[in-house]
Amino acid sequence: MWNKPTKKQLARLPAMYSTENINVKDKVIRMHFFLGGSDWYATEYSPEKDLFFGFVILNGDTLNAEWGYFSLPELATIKVQGIEIDRDLYWGPCPAREVEKISKAQGWSV
Repeated sequence: MWNKPTKKQLARLPAMYSTENINVKDKVIRMHFFLGGSDWYATEYSPEKDLFFGFVILNGDTLNAEWGYFSLPELATIKVQGIEIDRDLYWGPCPAREVEKISKAQGWSV
């Protein structure tokens, strides 16, 4: 994985389940990982399980995109023709409703 987040960066994410009472449109996307047409948007993190909660769009398939769990170790092992997943170094935290790809997948107006 390129630009793997440090423990200090991961510690800034809310704890797992700590935002479950927040409407999904208002959940803050704190990290973005990508590879080709696939995107992983993280809102929460569990250091004990090395697990994120967030929104995932695989291969641009917004019809089957969903909120769920994904692990950092799994992301770190994915390679497509030698290209690894990257973390978006220019990502600034923002509500899910402001992320165009999530809004499109969820059927929200942007």
